[in-house]
Amino acid sequence: MQLNELRDNPGATKSRKRIGRGIGSGKGKTAGHGHKGQKARTGVAIKGFEGGQMPLQRRLPKRGFVHQKDPVNIINLSDLQKAVDTKRLDISKPIDSTLLAEAGFFHKPMRSLRVLGKGTIKAKVQITVDHISQGARAAIEKAGGTVTVIEHPVVEDSKKKTKE
Repeated sequence: MQLNELRDNPGATKSRKRIGRGIGSGKGKTAGHGHKGQKARTGVAIKGFEGGQMPLQRRLPKRGFVHQKDPVNIINLSDLQKAVDTKRLDISKPIDSTLLAEAGFFHKPMRSLRVLGKGTIKAKVQITVDHISQGARAAIEKAGGTVTVIEHPVVEDSKKKTKE
C-alpha cells in the first residue's frame, strides 16, 4: 500500500450541494434562502426572537442578585510604620480613617477602614478600625498598641419576617 493509494471509506465524505445553479437542481433561483425578507439577507442574527411572542428569557423570572461591595479603605502595617517613620502620622492621637485621609493615604475616607497584616510595625499606635486581620491585630498589640474595632449594628431584613 502506497500513500497515493489511500482513500476514504465509501460514504465517509459527502460532496457539497452546488446551490444557485438552475431551477432543475432544486437549489436554484433563491439558493435555499426563500423569498426576500430579512432572513434572506446576509448578516442576520435574530437570536431569541419568537415572532412577536414574549421571548423565553423575558418570560422567566430573574434569579439571584449582584453583590454590591461596600467601599473600603485598605492599609497595611508596613504603610503605617512608614508613615510614622516619616512623621506623616502623629501617633499621640488615635488613628482612624479621617486622620489617615488627612495624612494623604486616601482621597476620601470610605465607609470603613480595613487594616491588613502585610509588613511589620514597631510603633505603639492606637487605631480605630472597622475590620482588622488577626495577624495585624497581633502585631499591633505585640508592639504595645491598642486596637478598637467598631461594631456595626446588624440590620434585620424586613422580608424575612416569620408568620405568626
